[in-house]
Amino acid sequence: MTDIKFFNRWTGEGVTVVDPGLIQYITVQPKVISKTGARYAKDRFHKSNVFIVERLVTKLMNSGHRSKKHFMSSGHNTGKKNHALKVVEKALAMAEQKLKQNPLVILVKAVENAAPREEVIAIEYGGARYPKAVDIAPQRRIDLALRNMTQGAYLKSFNKKTSVEDALADELVNAYQSSARSNAIAKKRDMERQASSSK
Repeated sequence: MTDIKFFNRWTGEGVTVVDPGLIQYITVQPKVISKTGARYAKDRFHKSNVFIVERLVTKLMNSGHRSKKHFMSSGHNTGKKNHALKVVEKALAMAEQKLKQNPLVILVKAVENAAPREEVIAIEYGGARYPKAVDIAPQRRIDLALRNMTQGAYLKSFNKKTSVEDALADELVNAYQSSARSNAIAKKRDMERQASSSK
């Protein structure tokens, strides 16, 4: 039986999740086309069983949100999953060229490096609000890492000469190397620094 290749180019052979907290939540079993059509959306924790590349593609389709403000238009790619799939395929190919590694290894390591462990919430006590540091659930850690990566790619490419494929490839490579040039790594360190000072 032949191994399934995602995008008909790369296999998932030898790809493992090192972070013990994320092992159950990152699926590295490749699919030929990363497009489930959200048929599992009604199931709780369904995202854990969705291929990690597809989760990146889905995040890429929603570039416009930060808090409740649309800081850039997402109209050019909303609902166009085939367009987002092509962007991710090109970005993974560029990342593979730069690091000479299986792009799935690069993506998984980048997500592990960029997933924040703590964040700050506000609790109300006696009519006053106080910041409190809390641990982040594994599912949310992955969501935040993917969101910060895609938003970082759009920040570097929106209304600029850099293409989104180049920006996403740079973001993946920098996150893989735990470089502060990655938007996701910078956000993670900022969140953990705030949480540390709120203890």
